[in-house]
Amino acid sequence: KAYFKRYQVKYKRRREGKTDYRARKRLIAQDKNKYSTPKYRFVVRFSNRFVTCQIVAAELVGDKVICAATSKELARYGLQAGLK
Repeated sequence: KAYFKRYQVKYKRRREGKTDYRARKRLIAQDKNKYSTPKYRFVVRFSNRFVTCQIVAAELVGDKVICAATSKELARYGLQAGLK
């Protein structure tokens, strides 16, 4: 009984298997000589119908999406191929 009183649950996203915090820390860590310069990363997400591409910057309170584009927008530019 005493074991379960002291048991500390993991972060929610760790329990769900969505976030590997060790890999995230390595990905986001910025060089100390860059001061508070944001470090950007390119994120691609696939849904059943569309592909979403985002440029994301990490902050202490959470990640900020700088800009995003979806494959739905390709038709506006005259592309017929590549649409899901």
